[in-house]
Amino acid sequence: MNAFQPSRQPLQPIQKRQTPRPKRHLRQRSYQVMALEASVKIGVNFVILAAAASALTQLLPYHLLQQQKLREVRTEVKIMEGRVNTLQAEFVRNFDPRQTKTMIEQQGYKFQPNQRLVVLTNQDGKEIKPLNSLP
Repeated sequence: MNAFQPSRQPLQPIQKRQTPRPKRHLRQRSYQVMALEASVKIGVNFVILAAAASALTQLLPYHLLQQQKLREVRTEVKIMEGRVNTLQAEFVRNFDPRQTKTMIEQQGYKFQPNQRLVVLTNQDGKEIKPLNSLP
């Protein structure tokens, strides 16, 4: 064969390896899917956060109002407990046979002969009414 003559073998096109490109393309596609998924998760979390914040802003005044009402009720309960204790003590005293004489003296202004009636007066000369008397 002559050195200047081309060889008679048919020229075959050089085949490029296509396996790395699809892997790179698939890898790039999977990163995009993961980024989209993360973005959707963050967006959903922001929506949930906004809903929770909105609910809290609506519930906070209601909660404060309920706390105030609870304080008022507790105050009323303490006052009523004091009244109940006073009434129970008075009830026991009214039905105690040893206290009968004292009760008659207090309610009927009847005193034993050896006792004296003391009436308190102001400097004006007006009589001071007892606290438990009617006006």
